[in-house]
Amino acid sequence: MDTCIPKYIKTRQQGRLLKKIKQSSDLLAACTLCPRQCKKDRTRGEKGFCSTGKMAVVSSFAPHFGEEPQLVGDGGSGTIFFSHCNLKCVFCQNYDISINGMGEEANDEQIAAIMLYLQKFGCHNINLVTPSHVVPQILQALDIAIGNGLTIPLVYNCSGYESIATLRILKDIVDIYMPDFKFWDPEISHICCHARDYPEIAKKAIREMAGQVGDLKVDKNGIACSGLMVRHLVMPGNLEGTYHILKFLKEKVSPHTHVNIMSQYRPMGDACKIEMLSRPVTPGEFRKAVHMAKGFNLKILR
Repeated sequence: MDTCIPKYIKTRQQGRLLKKIKQSSDLLAACTLCPRQCKKDRTRGEKGFCSTGKMAVVSSFAPHFGEEPQLVGDGGSGTIFFSHCNLKCVFCQNYDISINGMGEEANDEQIAAIMLYLQKFGCHNINLVTPSHVVPQILQALDIAIGNGLTIPLVYNCSGYESIATLRILKDIVDIYMPDFKFWDPEISHICCHARDYPEIAKKAIREMAGQVGDLKVDKNGIACSGLMVRHLVMPGNLEGTYHILKFLKEKVSPHTHVNIMSQYRPMGDACKIEMLSRPVTPGEFRKAVHMAKGFNLKILR
């Protein structure tokens, strides 16, 4: 693939982006954007589990060179970190952002301006980090940004805890989905993020994402244009969960799934209070996880 032409351009030209903005915005009045289904009236400033009202909160934005190589290239990945989260893992490494909500409210024009700034800086994509609870705000900003010349792929960088209805609104908008698949065991997901349904939700969500964008495709320079990239954070003492997640990706998503096996778990946030989460992943655990991925012949992102 020689060029990356984002799907959202054609979608806007056809008038479908405005329909998607309305669909997503309608969900805010009794919010069902994510699987928490809080049904708070966020248009009036009410806040549910994600602690976010009508306006998105942005923690930071910058070219990021620590993401997967297929996103970074020479110009970096244009990350926009949205504050708060619909999952709130107790061990989150971005605890100040996801739990404490560090950041500033930003309106549609400001978010659009950020997107355009990152493109002008030379970033290869717009990387929306923790976007699940602010999809309407993102789409409204995207409409403005496209009108002012945005032309680089859109990355949806999420926890995997996604509503199928919201994902279907994002069809033909998102070019690259990059979900986590964190937990296989419902009890572990309950301990870590008070979401016993996370494994089943993530399975359905990742299959929906794969159906929309397919396997990862890159341009002649190796930069991602479209497709699915899955992150899996290896957890201490939970290699059985890793095995089942990788098996699922191989057999139920695609044998060509690109997966990033991540080793950087540390007992951050409140994790130190939970015995099973109170130590880092060992080098041996990480090596075994990578060996599993190789055994399934998955595409390992490096």
